[in-house]
Amino acid sequence: MTLYSGPLSLFARKVEIALREKGLSFERIMVPFNQTTGYDPKHPEVTALNPKGQVPVLTDCGLVLYDSTVIIDYLDEAYPEVPLYPASPGDRARCRLDELYADEIMFNALRPLMHRTSPPSSDQTRRMAQEADAMIAEATLSRHYAVLDERLAGREFFSQNLSVADIALFMDVLFSLRLGGPSLTGFDGLAAWFARLSQRPAFALAAAEIAEADRRLSFPVKRALKTA
Repeated sequence: MTLYSGPLSLFARKVEIALREKGLSFERIMVPFNQTTGYDPKHPEVTALNPKGQVPVLTDCGLVLYDSTVIIDYLDEAYPEVPLYPASPGDRARCRLDELYADEIMFNALRPLMHRTSPPSSDQTRRMAQEADAMIAEATLSRHYAVLDERLAGREFFSQNLSVADIALFMDVLFSLRLGGPSLTGFDGLAAWFARLSQRPAFALAAAEIAEADRRLSFPVKRALKTA
């Protein structure tokens, strides 16, 4: 099994956590990235395997898969030990909705913060506009925190056990914090959940590697990481 990943790819790291939580061995090919041109020029194997030209891409016994949700769905069916989706149809559907919330709703609020790790624009007007958009996005992220805090309702995980929803939402909260987004102060349940997951080896490794990649590749974010 081979995974094409990226040092600062939220979705590739999501798949890495899933693979490690399931105890699956895999070869990782880390695709070159920089903050000026991103993944361009694109890795030739990634462009050959994925028409979108993006990571993650997983190959397994000749099968080629892309998109983190499709990949994890396959892994859970092909390697059912340590399931990452609940057993009942209703609980699975709720888990998939939580994953979608992370990947397609909360992630959209992260985009306006991503300029903070890139070299600052030489255009002052553009910099001011970017930061104005980021401040609006921070308010949106705080509202997402409130939704997630309420949804946890004192539970250890978003489903009965650790699931893909936890993985996806953890990555969004991690990226929000690393990009100078709102802290988890006042969201006690969400903060406790994030701290618990941060202690699991698969999650801790992903967070540590992202921090190391930021030190090598990213422009320092002026606003310190705020976990509490």
